[in-house]
Amino acid sequence: MLSSFFKKILSVMLALSMFSMSALALELDTSVDEEIRKHYNPSQIEKDLLPPLPKTAPSQTTPKTAPARNMKTVETTTLPPKKLPAIDTSKKTPRRIQALPGQTQAKNKFARDGIAAIKIKKGTKFKVKSLTAISDYTPISSNMSFKTTESVTQTYVTIPAGTIFKAVIEDSHPPQLSGNGGLIVININRLVFRGKTRSIQAKVTKANGKKIFVNNIKGKRQYWKGVANSTKPGAKFYKKAMRGTTKLAQNPWTLILTPFTAVAGVVVYGVNIIGSPVFAVFSKGGRISIPAGTEFEIKLLEDVYLD
Repeated sequence: MLSSFFKKILSVMLALSMFSMSALALELDTSVDEEIRKHYNPSQIEKDLLPPLPKTAPSQTTPKTAPARNMKTVETTTLPPKKLPAIDTSKKTPRRIQALPGQTQAKNKFARDGIAAIKIKKGTKFKVKSLTAISDYTPISSNMSFKTTESVTQTYVTIPAGTIFKAVIEDSHPPQLSGNGGLIVININRLVFRGKTRSIQAKVTKANGKKIFVNNIKGKRQYWKGVANSTKPGAKFYKKAMRGTTKLAQNPWTLILTPFTAVAGVVVYGVNIIGSPVFAVFSKGGRISIPAGTEFEIKLLEDVYLD
């Protein structure tokens, strides 16, 4: 009982003391703000320092209204224009028709310079015979002709036997020193087909059954034959010296002279053998003479187009 009584007294005393105490208050000095406003414009400072607020566009959405009951929806239809728009056909590209594989036309397959033509392939060979006799003495730029002896069939065309090829002598010379033989170079440059002459490029690959290299028909080189021929004078002198030595040996009075004749024959023959390569330089090679009617083989060096 006493303890509760003291508690009540204590609480009453605390309440009275609180009401009797003076209220606490803070006084703020506003003179500083007034000084700042006199020298600066706060609103301008805020505009300069603070970023502008984002502008939001007003919503353009319109509220959707639910269709009333028992009301039919009206469908809007767009009428077609009375006149169709004009189309400029001046710049319209032509339509390309692509050919299927294996259906290319023959006349366009071998077109050249916009003109339909038939092609004779490069490397085609013809067997011909000459209509003109030539030799290593034939002057340069002389003309000659060949005639085919067999027909040659190509795609879409046949070159019949009797077709004429024409040529010109591009180079020639007779046999020369050091055993060099004669030379004939034939340039086959024209083909006469169905009455028309066409320019071609062809060369000779065989002449009278012999293979021709680099289109040069050459005479036989005879340098080593010249070496052998240059030793013949020494061999003859040696034989004569030996016969003379034999005759001198049969007579006791001329026996003493036999060494001289034998030595002379050996020395001359030896000098002749040693000097034969030098002497052969002055020898000449073989001649070339090709009569008319000789068989040749010619080969095309480029494609030939027949209109």
